[in-house]
Amino acid sequence: MPDQQVARPKMKRNTWQKEAVRAALVEHRGFVSARELHERLCANGSTIGLATVYRAVSDLAESGEADVIVSPEGENIFRFCGTHHHHHHLICRSCGATRELKASVVEDWASTVGAEHGFVEIDHVVDLFGLCEKCQAARA
Repeated sequence: MPDQQVARPKMKRNTWQKEAVRAALVEHRGFVSARELHERLCANGSTIGLATVYRAVSDLAESGEADVIVSPEGENIFRFCGTHHHHHHLICRSCGATRELKASVVEDWASTVGAEHGFVEIDHVVDLFGLCEKCQAARA
């Protein structure tokens, strides 16, 4: 019987570009688009390309190091995430400030609705958008 080669998942390299994107996400502390992150990096003297930033944030999201959600405008936005369990977000639509939420009522509701319709292994995404206290005060 011939030797069968097992395909191994390709390990993604840790490049200076990915480290720069990771550091910028950590520093930002809220959700940010890849385009905005690229602008911040370039403003600080980086020569990183926009496509490289998109790849890096996608890799970080895939590995669980970053959260990715769709903004109310339909754009993917990213945030460094040290939490590896399922959670939800409360996000300021003005400044991007974010709070992680444990929402057991949402978990219970999702399971109940799924069961009522014969579904199991329910996944869901619930993110809330509003204005934080600082942005409210700035508007006043």
